[in-house]
Amino acid sequence: MNRYLSFIIFVLATSITSCSGLKAVPEGSYLYSGSKIQVLSDSLSKGNRKGLQANLNDLLRPKPNKKFLGMRPKLFFYHLAGEPKKEKGFRFWLRNKVGEAPVLMEQFDLKYNAELLDNYAENRGFFNVSTTFDTVQKKKTAAVNYQVNVKQQFLIRLVTFPSDTTVLAREIAKTQAGSLLKMGNPYNLETIKQERVRIDNELKNKGYYFFNPDYLLIQADSTVGRNLVDLNLKVKQETPDLARYPFTIDKIVVFADYNVRRNRYKKEDILAIPPYKNFIIVDPKQKFKNHIYDRTLYFDKGDLYNRNDHNLSLNRLVNLGVFKFVKNQFYVTDSTNHVLATTYMLTPTDMKSLRFETTGKTNSASYTGFEVNLNWRHRNFFKGAELFTFSAYTGLDFQLGKKNKGYDVYRFGTEANLVWPRIIAPFKFSSSSWFVPKTKLTISHEYQFRKQLYALNSFNASFGYGWKETIEKEHELKVLDVSYVSPSHVTEQFLERTQENEYDARILKKQLTFGPIYSYTFTNTMKTTKKHTFYYKGMLDLSANITGLVMGANKEKDKEKYIFGVPFSQYAKIDNDFRYYYKIDDRQSFATRIAGGIAYPYGNSDEVPFVKQFFVGGTNSIRAFRTRTLGPGSFNPNESTSKFLLEQSGDIKLEASVEYRAKLFSIVSGALFLDAGNVWLLNANDARPGGEFTKDFYKEIAVGAGFGLRFDVSILILRLDLAFPIRVPYYPENERWTYDKVDFGDKQWRKDNLILNIAIGYPF
Repeated sequence: MNRYLSFIIFVLATSITSCSGLKAVPEGSYLYSGSKIQVLSDSLSKGNRKGLQANLNDLLRPKPNKKFLGMRPKLFFYHLAGEPKKEKGFRFWLRNKVGEAPVLMEQFDLKYNAELLDNYAENRGFFNVSTTFDTVQKKKTAAVNYQVNVKQQFLIRLVTFPSDTTVLAREIAKTQAGSLLKMGNPYNLETIKQERVRIDNELKNKGYYFFNPDYLLIQADSTVGRNLVDLNLKVKQETPDLARYPFTIDKIVVFADYNVRRNRYKKEDILAIPPYKNFIIVDPKQKFKNHIYDRTLYFDKGDLYNRNDHNLSLNRLVNLGVFKFVKNQFYVTDSTNHVLATTYMLTPTDMKSLRFETTGKTNSASYTGFEVNLNWRHRNFFKGAELFTFSAYTGLDFQLGKKNKGYDVYRFGTEANLVWPRIIAPFKFSSSSWFVPKTKLTISHEYQFRKQLYALNSFNASFGYGWKETIEKEHELKVLDVSYVSPSHVTEQFLERTQENEYDARILKKQLTFGPIYSYTFTNTMKTTKKHTFYYKGMLDLSANITGLVMGANKEKDKEKYIFGVPFSQYAKIDNDFRYYYKIDDRQSFATRIAGGIAYPYGNSDEVPFVKQFFVGGTNSIRAFRTRTLGPGSFNPNESTSKFLLEQSGDIKLEASVEYRAKLFSIVSGALFLDAGNVWLLNANDARPGGEFTKDFYKEIAVGAGFGLRFDVSILILRLDLAFPIRVPYYPENERWTYDKVDFGDKQWRKDNLILNIAIGYPF
């Protein structure tokens, strides 16, 4: 035993030494191991000194080789690969993609980096700064110590804007209220640059098309007092005349079918085209109806040039989805009266496409199967940029194991969608968002046949709207969403089973739901530079609320109402999903999620339709439990008398997750996670004892833990998560925590508890 232990220690020690990467350092050279910056100042607080040190540290170049647990694995792989003979193959990939070349001390310019530190400090008001440095060598590595001596920071005493009587000066003076330069704030060159850009943006929205930030000069006078500075803003004398005046829009020409190779239109031919409102539309083949430009072009004849409207028009044209390229040009037609003309050159994309797809899959119920899809798309269905899609699909799921063998599932279906790039409604809807509001109509049908059991016909139709208030806020309103599910071909075998299990009998009920669905989404996760980002989605689903009220539906009083011979479902459902992301640095982050909802049946219904209930478990939920096998409450699905249905649902859902994410190397990232939650029923159900929501619901929370790998292969993220339960709600109450029974070395424990989740994308 001691011999084996000594051998293991030797192997580990050798590996750690190798991973230090020092073998990759050439003889006589030193590996640059990093720099330490110390800010010396009598006037700065400890917190401000640390903040300045952190900012200065980011300036130093080059960066040292990356370390992990005190080792340099990328440097180790670089040395291990050696010099590849050609620019491809495994050795080239290992050296250049996985590995990393050694950063040597001779590559680090000490004086240049010291000047960078001085410049940064001076640009932030530390006008009296000096930096000294020295190097520290240790074996084959070398580090650099910098000392940055700063005096008191200069503060802004006075900010002066132009006061002359020119049109441009008056417009600049009007922007002073929103100035970023505040008296009493520290002098900061970056803020001065941002102020010039701010003023330019304001002027651009007031017609000054030819102005730019470089025409503004902000002079600093540091002689006005001790550690004080005055800022004087003025327009440079060399500013051209065109930049000094606002311009209005005259002609607006749209080339709707532009091709740079074949379009050679003469000016007189364009002017001869009858104008549509205030636009000249050049579309000889009449590919598009003219009205699409009413809602996309925010310029009109006689308008003052406005950058916001300029960008808004371009973004809306792109978001129509029918143009491959969108280009815009402005040119002067009357310099005396300051008049612009504009042209939009639009190159249409391919309008029609046909796509064939095949998919293979497997799920937690041991079903394996495939699906075949045929999708047809037309991007300009009625010549108004309407998007029409039609898809037809068929599939088969079968079980390879013994459990429920023979109950294969066949299905086929169709779906048609028509999307208009505008709001079609009896009321007027206006939006200044960069995104085109849309109206959507969907009709679909699916036939699902479970061999030896039953068949289900599902019909759905919806009509509604979608619009983005901003890039962060999105709304979707389905004014009417109708679903109808009808069983057929029910076998005697299944009928007999439903006599024993009330839960299975739900399948035999026809289901009709109709009503509005509204959802709101807020997210700022696209802002990758922010440390704290959020995501929230809330949804409200109502079925037959007004209809049930008008018809006096009340199942408890034997007043159940029917439409076309089918009892309609009446319920209200609310669902919420909140996520918070904390970015530690470029390689590490925390992601958290809290989700919850409730579906309440009333009036014509004593239960919410199965398809509208909540489910937990699976790759994007509580990963230690298989999809739709958890809950409700403390109900044990393994003791169910049902022979066919594995899916467990509830009227109330609570979920929470926390995940630590870290980039390991190259395209590989790792994660540690903890998931918790469950679903419950509002009303007790004899077929699922323990499923009802009570004041002791917290005792029925399931908890799972695990770790995973993510492979970022550019076009998608492949995710592998290995999870196991540490709290099982259907165990006896005093035995539900199972973390003390975790035993990765036990084969039976691994078989009973480890769940491998394979998915595309992050879980949340």
